[in-house]
Amino acid sequence: MVPRSASVNEELRRRSRERLLQATVDLVDERGFDGTTLADIADRAGAARGLVSYYFPGKRPMFQSAVHRLMHRTLQAALEREPRTDDGRELLARAIDAVLGLTVDHPVVMRAHMAGILQAEGFVQCAEQQRLAELLRETMVRYGSDDVDSDYPLLRALMMGAVFAILLPGAGMPLTSLRDELFQRFGLDTSYAAPPGGEPARQNAS
Repeated sequence: MVPRSASVNEELRRRSRERLLQATVDLVDERGFDGTTLADIADRAGAARGLVSYYFPGKRPMFQSAVHRLMHRTLQAALEREPRTDDGRELLARAIDAVLGLTVDHPVVMRAHMAGILQAEGFVQCAEQQRLAELLRETMVRYGSDDVDSDYPLLRALMMGAVFAILLPGAGMPLTSLRDELFQRFGLDTSYAAPPGGEPARQNAS
């Protein structure tokens, strides 16, 4: 038998890791963070239990990587969807709607994520988090920011705050109100993009 090349082995490792991250999101969606075990994730991904430990130091870091992957992929899909646009303001509107939309599509996952990043370890510095950060930062560049180093962290903080406010048990704020506040803060037209939840974007009165 001919040994697999290094590139083939790397691709197999990448696919295994991707399956584990997807299984993590799927199971937390279904059972919650506390109701999901590493063994459950390995079984759902069709992977050996030892492979989980090979890639991740524990369940919480694995979960954060999985959520950052979900956010990155959701954001990238929103920015690239048809009709494509080079309008930086519309791209920023799409980015805001993509992140807020995760509270509609994955409330259990996003609530567990917010709870996790408030713990001592904070953000997990992983490849998925870096890709998300790069995409958001590039969106601010295309928006036309004069000071990306200041505006990108502000955008990130405001969106995180909005997600937290929406998901706060017993005192959550309406998504539409927070969306409007974010759009106003960045001077975005509410007719841009498509609000989370499937409602048509409002058009400005002429």
